[in-house]
Amino acid sequence: MQKKTDKFFDKIVKRDYNNELEKVLEKKYFDENTKNLLLNILYKVEVAYPDYEKVKPDVETKEEFIQTIIENIQNDCEDIKIVKLNSKESEMLGNKTFLVEKDKKRIVCYPIERKLLYCIAKIGKNKKIIKDQYHILDNTLSDLINVGSSINTVETMRDFNGYSWTTIPREIESIYHNLAYQNIRILVGEKFLNQWIQHKEYIMDYLEAFQNRLEKQYGETNAKKFLNVIDKLSVLLAIQYDSKTKRILEKEKKENDLKLEEVKDNEKFVQKITKEKKTLTKEIKKIDATINDKAMLQEEYEKRNEFLPLKQKIFSIRILSKIMMKEREEKITRLEELNALLNPQKFIQYKKELENKDHYLKLLEIKEVEIELKKIILKLQNIFLSCYQEKIAKIGSKQEVMKLIYEFRYYCLLPFNEEVMIGQIKEIEKQRKEIEMLLIQKAQEWKLIDHFSTEKEIEYEILKNIFNVRVINLEDLSIKIVKEQNKYYVQLFDDTAFEEKIPMKDIENLDKKKIVLKLNKKIKIFN
Repeated sequence: MQKKTDKFFDKIVKRDYNNELEKVLEKKYFDENTKNLLLNILYKVEVAYPDYEKVKPDVETKEEFIQTIIENIQNDCEDIKIVKLNSKESEMLGNKTFLVEKDKKRIVCYPIERKLLYCIAKIGKNKKIIKDQYHILDNTLSDLINVGSSINTVETMRDFNGYSWTTIPREIESIYHNLAYQNIRILVGEKFLNQWIQHKEYIMDYLEAFQNRLEKQYGETNAKKFLNVIDKLSVLLAIQYDSKTKRILEKEKKENDLKLEEVKDNEKFVQKITKEKKTLTKEIKKIDATINDKAMLQEEYEKRNEFLPLKQKIFSIRILSKIMMKEREEKITRLEELNALLNPQKFIQYKKELENKDHYLKLLEIKEVEIELKKIILKLQNIFLSCYQEKIAKIGSKQEVMKLIYEFRYYCLLPFNEEVMIGQIKEIEKQRKEIEMLLIQKAQEWKLIDHFSTEKEIEYEILKNIFNVRVINLEDLSIKIVKEQNKYYVQLFDDTAFEEKIPMKDIENLDKKKIVLKLNKKIKIFN
């Protein structure tokens, strides 16, 4: 009841986030420069947020967004060290611009506001958000979503300044992580993703919930395709950009290859299991005998300590007894695993797990990972666009139409690489055009946009520009068709300025009878 009252009160009285953050900073041993940077970040986020949530539907409220930043600083940041370029302190960064040490609750960063905000977003996340049962993906997919979410947090301040919306691709920490994350976010919603990322317990299987959500909204086929590609993409991104994870996967591949070789011959596999079981049984008996015999325990104590360095020495027989009991438990667990493998059903399951792991570990054999990444990120866009058509088919109100127009405009202006945006990619042009035409058609059915021509192609040529213009409020958009030297151009205006003239491609002689909008007449696009 108290929480509901607080929320209601927040709506009436404007919250002073600056004051809230200052109270948190009073209890931190950050220097003044760091505190000023943090306050400045908060101010810029607060100024930019109204435009951010207008341009990008389905985001957290400003209150939720800012509260998360403040809580991350309060709960997860004990030390924030801002270092100058080429200073002695900056040597710990190497060739990076920041360092996040979650276990120490420490951030080391150059005085770059967007980088510091990225660090704050990153340090507040659970490292693993996928259950251990999803071998390999438990790390790679967790990383893809976490990195994407941190980049998503920075976008508010990076691309918006309170009066304009500009994206500079080279300022995005990872374009592929960002694009994949935005694909996921648009399909399943920000609320679901945030619940997944922020959950503290492993009771709920969010990956399974993610699959179910995709199936329910976009069909089993689309869901399966999307998951297969996003899983593969997560592994490739880890191989390409995370050297530590790559080394772990390479080691895992060697072990998995050996195990796969072992299960090819059932008879030899059973012999190996039986041999290991006998060895473990003897070792367990020896531990039992040693623990229950003071002389044997003393002998074991002296034997182990003989070769151990001082820091690792066992300082009492009682401690040795505990160590050996733990070793005994581990051997019993292993013995139970081996017994289970002799069960035909468990063996089949074990073999299937090895094959599933091999499916992803084989990606380590790809020579040109960057080329493969481009292929798979393109494939992901094909599947995403198929899903998005399903989303359009379920539109049930005028508000939903407008939301999807904003949403798809945002998608088209996402960077594909440092040179081009998604809306400029030739490989998905046909699907993108189909969706744009569908959205224009829906907007006309719901009386949001009037008809501009009796021919769909001409009408599309006029209206397609709403999906690539960076005007904050599309509702303020006006249009004018002009003719210069027998060529036709579209001019777009908002309340403050106009875009450059955009040539109408492939239309040399526009028959004026086929368009409702008269030449040189400015008219609002949305009713």
